[in-house]
Amino acid sequence: MRIRITLPGLALTLFCVLHASAQTRPSPDPGVTPVRQIDRAEVRVTRVELQPGAVRSVHQHDDVRFHLFIPVSGKLELTIGSAKPVEATPGQAFFMEKGTPHGFKNVGSTPAAVMEVFVKDSTATAAEVRGQRIGSGDARSLAQILAAIPAVGAGRSSSVATQQ
Repeated sequence: MRIRITLPGLALTLFCVLHASAQTRPSPDPGVTPVRQIDRAEVRVTRVELQPGAVRSVHQHDDVRFHLFIPVSGKLELTIGSAKPVEATPGQAFFMEKGTPHGFKNVGSTPAAVMEVFVKDSTATAAEVRGQRIGSGDARSLAQILAAIPAVGAGRSSSVATQQ
């Protein structure tokens, strides 16, 4: 039996595969799934989902000026540099400079998620990007990101930890 493949069908399949691979990148760490939300010249936003017990091994980002680590759900433990691991609860924010080694682990019994916002080393200046419209996909992603971050309760402020 011969299977006929049409050119439009092949093109559609190739487009879907390429689009999917651009959004979800394979992870070297089992149970850790990074999903790219926004990737622009000046900023990258990634949601990282971790299964119970999953570990994102120690790594660093040399292609960014700084990055924010924002736990969204679950029970996470974060290690920054040579410091002892700390509990990273939803609603907190951790600031890290370029090249800061860090790793994290889901120490809970349910899936966990974290948003990572990276401000890139870019040749674009604020003046060059000011007034530039974001695409509708970027706007939807930003709305989803903001909706996923738990609101901070009354009388409770979110903490910001810095590592320099």
